[in-house]
Amino acid sequence: MASLVSSAFTLKPDQLSSHSQKHYFLHSFLPRKANYQIHSKYPLKVKCAAVGNGLFTQTSPEVRRIVPENRDNLPTVKIVYVVLEAQYQSALSAAVQALNQQVNYASYEVVGYLVEELRDVDTYKTFCKDLENANIFIGSLIFVEELALKIKAAVEKERDRLDAVLVFPSMPEVMRLNKLGSFSMSQLGQSKSPFFQLFKKKKQGAGFADSMLKLVRTLPKVLKYLPSDKAQDARLYILSLQFWLGGSPDNLQNFLKMISGSYVPALRGQKIEYADPVLFLDTGIWHPLAPCMYDDVKEYLNWYGTRKDTNEKLKGPDAPVIGLILQRSHIVTGDDSHYVAVIMELEARGAKVIPIFAGGLDFAGPVERFFVDPVMKKPMVNSAISLTGFALVGGPARQDHPRAVEALRKLDVPYIVALPLVFQTTEEWLNSTLGLHPIQVALQVALPELDGGLEPIVFAGRDPRTGKAHALHKRVEQLCTRAIRWGELKRKTKAEKKLAITVFSFPPDKGNVGTAAYLNVFSSIFSVLKDLQRDGYNVEGLPETSEALIEEIIHDKEAQFSSPNLNIAYKMGVREYQSLTPYATALEENWGKPPGNLNSDGENLLVYGKQYGNVFIGVQPTFGYEGDPMRLLFSKSASPHHGFAAYYSFVEKIFKADAVLHFGTHGSLEFMPGKQVGMSDVCYPDSLIGNIPNVYYYAANNPSEATIAKRRSYANTISYLTPPAENAGLYKGLKQLSELISSYQSLKDTGRGPQIVSSIISTAKQCNLDKDVELPDEGAEISAKERDLVVGKVYSKIMEIESRLLPCGLHVIGEPPSALEAVATLVNIAALDRPEDEIASLPSILAETVGRDIEDIYRGSDKGILKDVELLRQITEASRGAISAFVEKTTNKKGQVVDVADKLSSILGFGMNEPWIQYLSNTKFYRADRAKLRTLFEFVGECLKLVVADNELGSLKQALEGKYVEPGPGGDPIRNPKVLPTGKNIHALDPQAIPTTAAMQSAKVVVDRLIERQKVDNGGKYPETVALVLWGTDNIKTYGESLAQVLWMIGVRPVSDTFGRVNRVEPVSLEELGRPRIDVVVNCSGVFRDLFINQMNLLDRAVKMVAELDEPEEQNYVRKHALEQAKALGIDVREAATRVFSNASGSYSSNINLAVENSSWNDEKQLQDMYLSRKSFAFDCDAPGAGMSEKRKVFEMALSTADATFQNLDSSEISLTDVSHYFDSDPTNLVQSFRKDGKKPNAYIADTTTANAQVRTLAETVRLDARTKLLNPKWYEGMMSSGYEGVREIEKRLTNTVGWSATSGQVDNWVYEEANTTFIQDEEMLNRLMNTNPNSFRKLVQTFLEANGRGYWETSEENIEKLRQLYSEVEDKIEGIDQ
Repeated sequence: MASLVSSAFTLKPDQLSSHSQKHYFLHSFLPRKANYQIHSKYPLKVKCAAVGNGLFTQTSPEVRRIVPENRDNLPTVKIVYVVLEAQYQSALSAAVQALNQQVNYASYEVVGYLVEELRDVDTYKTFCKDLENANIFIGSLIFVEELALKIKAAVEKERDRLDAVLVFPSMPEVMRLNKLGSFSMSQLGQSKSPFFQLFKKKKQGAGFADSMLKLVRTLPKVLKYLPSDKAQDARLYILSLQFWLGGSPDNLQNFLKMISGSYVPALRGQKIEYADPVLFLDTGIWHPLAPCMYDDVKEYLNWYGTRKDTNEKLKGPDAPVIGLILQRSHIVTGDDSHYVAVIMELEARGAKVIPIFAGGLDFAGPVERFFVDPVMKKPMVNSAISLTGFALVGGPARQDHPRAVEALRKLDVPYIVALPLVFQTTEEWLNSTLGLHPIQVALQVALPELDGGLEPIVFAGRDPRTGKAHALHKRVEQLCTRAIRWGELKRKTKAEKKLAITVFSFPPDKGNVGTAAYLNVFSSIFSVLKDLQRDGYNVEGLPETSEALIEEIIHDKEAQFSSPNLNIAYKMGVREYQSLTPYATALEENWGKPPGNLNSDGENLLVYGKQYGNVFIGVQPTFGYEGDPMRLLFSKSASPHHGFAAYYSFVEKIFKADAVLHFGTHGSLEFMPGKQVGMSDVCYPDSLIGNIPNVYYYAANNPSEATIAKRRSYANTISYLTPPAENAGLYKGLKQLSELISSYQSLKDTGRGPQIVSSIISTAKQCNLDKDVELPDEGAEISAKERDLVVGKVYSKIMEIESRLLPCGLHVIGEPPSALEAVATLVNIAALDRPEDEIASLPSILAETVGRDIEDIYRGSDKGILKDVELLRQITEASRGAISAFVEKTTNKKGQVVDVADKLSSILGFGMNEPWIQYLSNTKFYRADRAKLRTLFEFVGECLKLVVADNELGSLKQALEGKYVEPGPGGDPIRNPKVLPTGKNIHALDPQAIPTTAAMQSAKVVVDRLIERQKVDNGGKYPETVALVLWGTDNIKTYGESLAQVLWMIGVRPVSDTFGRVNRVEPVSLEELGRPRIDVVVNCSGVFRDLFINQMNLLDRAVKMVAELDEPEEQNYVRKHALEQAKALGIDVREAATRVFSNASGSYSSNINLAVENSSWNDEKQLQDMYLSRKSFAFDCDAPGAGMSEKRKVFEMALSTADATFQNLDSSEISLTDVSHYFDSDPTNLVQSFRKDGKKPNAYIADTTTANAQVRTLAETVRLDARTKLLNPKWYEGMMSSGYEGVREIEKRLTNTVGWSATSGQVDNWVYEEANTTFIQDEEMLNRLMNTNPNSFRKLVQTFLEANGRGYWETSEENIEKLRQLYSEVEDKIEGIDQ
């Protein structure tokens, strides 16, 4: 989109209803400014709307300043206040103006600041200046640590001089500033009084707010009768809090009278009268037209029934009912126009509304009280919308998610959390490519997701002048329609509900229809539809098998990808398309006039798919530019094409779906251009999804992209399990090697030792292990000790291959793994120490038994010390055996887990027959610690129950019936078993909670190993710069390990605040670090940028802080390079120290993956240009509001200093060749092209998938991957058993291997040679592949030919000839099928 600010939709007036004509532009209430022009040149250049100081909040505190005309020389009382949100602004201003007109003893001056404004240096100076002559300071809801500290510093300076300091609920550091006469909170958190005890409780959940409110209600009455001044001062503090929470202009007027009369010396003699606070209900029901607030639903509904202003239908029993959750402060301060708009819009659309509010920050109680029928225990609403934007329990401070989930489970309706803009004005948000302010994303998007909240739609803006909220009408319409549509799912019968199942096709090719990570898509759809059919849904004409289902959907098998190659479900004429798709004209800039040549026959737009009764299975069109190298170079992604828009218009307006089910990870809807979070109505994901409730099956191990789908396409993401993992095992030559090694161990002291070693060496060379292990020449004389070492190293390598975990086959929804399939997963769960739960890992318990420390054994085995390799193998085997023994005891004959709880208690009841003890009694570990084992196996038993639980279908049905889907974290089930059982609404984590202390510990280990390894490979020199990648999912799974690695490289540590949130860093001294600070070039994935913008800010602050340290350059490479670059580019050091890069907002990936998958690239230089043009956008902590701005020169110069490139692998199911993301972000060859010496940097991969973390070179990792997956019969046979999808998985691994050749050149020739032997030379294999999925097989052959043609694989002429012949054979075969 040329301009994200406003899209120039030119709609003919007759196409719009009168209502939408009025509000077609979100900006209809903004002054139209000249800067909304549209750039229509082809290469999209987006100007970043960074105005003024580059911060998010451009408003000025001057709009909150009232300076009275001083009449009759009255004393002036000056008040300075700081608040989180602006709703107090209008009420406070009104109170002060009224006072100045009415009273004759003083004149009142006031100025207010929003917390966020204090980021700006000049505003902060003005704030400090204002405090110098102020009488009273008031603060409220100050929860952002870096700003809290600034406020504390400024107020502390003046505290003794100020007449009164009042701080209402905020961080303890700021609360301690309170002072009213003799009342203070300087002891906060230490004193015994009940008030302070509240702040001490570490787990301040919701109870905190409640007990505080109770105190506030009762204390003044008690304190009134206590004589001391101290009690009176405390009483006035509590009264102040009541006035403040009461928030109306009258209350605030009396509050100011009370405080100034009691504490301002100039007014001491005056008897200033003030009224008691007018108390509003703490919780209740409020409707703008009702005569009063209600605290009983029955009374409210009685009033509703007597309303004269609505039609009968709305009052009738059949109207949908929507519950609203509101913030009391907006109602009492009179800042409620945005709430009124939502209520009116819902009623205009025929829905009854129950709007409830609460004064504290705990809404769980009110939700249960007002939304659930007390007698029937059934919900009284069909869906609920929170308009507060906060977590249900605890607001911005401490949340209690379990309590929220419990309340929402009882309510059991879809729960939507919409947002009012807090830190930005409407115009700032519209102009921002980021969308919502990062702090607001953390507080009001990420936290409500942990409660299971959906659809973060921005429904209200803020007026910069009055600070009042106002409704954004177009957004309010979207919110209300969607809430009613979710509610309708509860009301419609199953037989009449319409469901649109959407499958994906990446890259566009007939063999790829139904792509999704780890999922057997068609078998899963078949199993889901069978289940829905049994449940009463209309799925008429569903074929008998999943194979037949594939045939019907892709029946017109092969044709070029621009012409129809699938079953056509609907042909949409251009005129019909334009009338159904209001934003169609906006797409013409990128794609010309409709129908265009994608998904079209030249006259109509084509929707591919097939309908069965009320279920439509459709194929989502692709991005459309994957085959065009020129378009792949644009730094901004193009808009969706007409065919893409037509697909969603069909689903919503012609098929009239009640819900869409996106099937598997992942499609392209949520990655279309638009704001990152907080869509406006010109953002494509919002326009495309329209009003359809979106349910999305997402892989449980990918919480980051699932979160993008939640935020940008409003998806209810339901997790599915990745296939059960197995150990890779050994095959062919590797198996021979392992046999040779065991005979060596038994015969090494006889005369046959040397002979066996030379067999080991020659077999290892045949298996290409000589690249990984230094082998002596065959027949060379070597000593017995050296022989042991050679064998030890080969053995260690083989064990590494054997025990590598790999997901076998593909998952089918609704088919949980059997208990025996779960063994390998459980072995790995048991291999990790979990100190926070006091659970020791099985390997460490077993190692202790033989008097060793497991870490030592890992180190020894890595070095190839033969006895340690052997001991580690014995520990591994004993672990597998003990867990298998345990699992066998808890399963029945069919291999299903029977009631684990009963079995466990009977097992754990008797000391002797614990199955793991029985097993270990026959090994050398028979003396293992029983108590530790019991604790561990209780945990393993819990995990076993979770692994085999099946809730994926159940949750889908709940979502389709308009019920609440319980939230759960996404991530790696081995690290975090809480990910299980699947079938939960996936969420990420609180972005401010990372990196954790544990992550920092693990990061140090990896960084130290990386530096050690690099010194060995680099003549003992430290690397000056490391170029690395940060991924969203990895940082969620590991709680920020890779983020922590960057911090440790540059030598800083994170500092967390009272709530455990990380918003600051401090340098580690060079003495403690014991090495130079290493410079970094950090490339964040687009997903990381969306999820962790706060952490990007933290990193950028950290790097710039290090660049400014006064340290010798040879000890601080960050400073050394920043000074050189500043000089070369003529910029200041801070700007030269820019090191945190990603894509432009709303764009994802470097597109190298699309180019490689579609073979649409000419040479490596072209791939490197894609990387540079798309990945050179920097984040700047000095102007966070500016979003991502292009800094290509700095990026190139920083890369030119890199000695090493580095990525992390953190979970067993995704490795380098499983997905295209890894090579898509790999800068190895690119760095070489920039280095002055033209040397290729060393490329490393850290592997933290097991307890024994490794740093390997990229080439080693690619070899390990090829041996354990692509060339491993266990893996490819597992894939082949999935049929059609399996062939595609094999082809995908080969294509990704070519991707690595293209970006890094680190793939050995033998990998391609062996793959050719396995899949092409073997006639039987070749025929199976060709017959199962001819299209994917053709792509496989094409990839082999391409690897050879591009010079990545040298092979014999006859191999190439055979491939060429096969290619034309399979072409004919495909065309033959089609005729």
